[in-house]
Amino acid sequence: MNYNIRIEKNKNPKQKPDESKLSFGKVFTDHMFVMDYNQTDGWNDPRIVPYGPLSMDPSTCVFHYGQGIFEGLKAYHTVNDKIVLFRPEKNIQRMNISNERLCIPKLDEDFTVEALKELVRVERDWVPKSEGTSLYIRPFIIATDPFLGVHPAHTYKFIIILSPSGAYYPGGINPVKIYVEDQYVRAVRGGTGYAKTMANYAISLKAQDEAEKKGYVQVLWLDGVEKKYIEEVGAMNVFFKIKGEVITPALTGSILPGITRDSVIAMLKKLNIPVTERKITIDELIQAANDGDLEEAFGTGTAAVISPMGELSFKGKSYSINDNKIGPVSQKLYDSLTGIQYGKIEDPFNWITSID
Repeated sequence: MNYNIRIEKNKNPKQKPDESKLSFGKVFTDHMFVMDYNQTDGWNDPRIVPYGPLSMDPSTCVFHYGQGIFEGLKAYHTVNDKIVLFRPEKNIQRMNISNERLCIPKLDEDFTVEALKELVRVERDWVPKSEGTSLYIRPFIIATDPFLGVHPAHTYKFIIILSPSGAYYPGGINPVKIYVEDQYVRAVRGGTGYAKTMANYAISLKAQDEAEKKGYVQVLWLDGVEKKYIEEVGAMNVFFKIKGEVITPALTGSILPGITRDSVIAMLKKLNIPVTERKITIDELIQAANDGDLEEAFGTGTAAVISPMGELSFKGKSYSINDNKIGPVSQKLYDSLTGIQYGKIEDPFNWITSID
């Protein structure tokens, strides 16, 4: 393919938003990256163009059969006045894992990282500088055949859009209330749980909506076969500290292999905190809570980094975790990861990629 990225500048740039009023996913930058695929040329015509609507036929197959995948990562403005990315190569590697599962042609990973960096360079003035803010990056691929038929498409569009985002914890980290879902299921082994595909999130909406009506912020999912093994919490991986050991569900094919999850495991090992990847049942977790052995619980993901849990609800009973306060391990992980991302502390893992 042609590795030269064509750049078309937006002649009508937007006014930058007030950084003190940023939320998430509501404001988008002036440009986007676009690249097309067809069977003759493969991935072709990489370009950075003005952000704007897409024109598609109503029969475009992604609308009907959901053949599409996406990723999520961030660009950070560091204390040293640099703009950096956190492990972008891992996101692109995971894109290709998702692509393989959804029968989408794979991307050239090295080129895709460079394309992502080039888009951020073009939009560098959109990376907010305020404490805790970032530029959210959403790469995604959709099938574009204008045809109604259940088979892999022959054409695709790869797009990257950017959105300046506010601090996830503007008022400090407050633990959230979690509802254990034992009726609906999100994924099963052999399905698409390990891929970052759009349908996975649509499937989760019903349980999330019902949990919110009951006053809970997130859903803790159990496995889809026996409904007893813990899998994920909301759109995050999950960790539990029980009697000094941190436990996270093993990747068995129905759990998304999170980049933050992988980073947390590496960091725990460096801190000499015991960490184990294994199956863990909801009954084991409830027993630990009853015995006073459940010391901390937290989710991990790109948006929140670390999201501590303060209360767990299962079958009508509620269980408090660490007096509904963030635990010392959760706080240490949050401070260390965000410290690396914003250039406040040394990066001993070589996770940071500069766009300059």
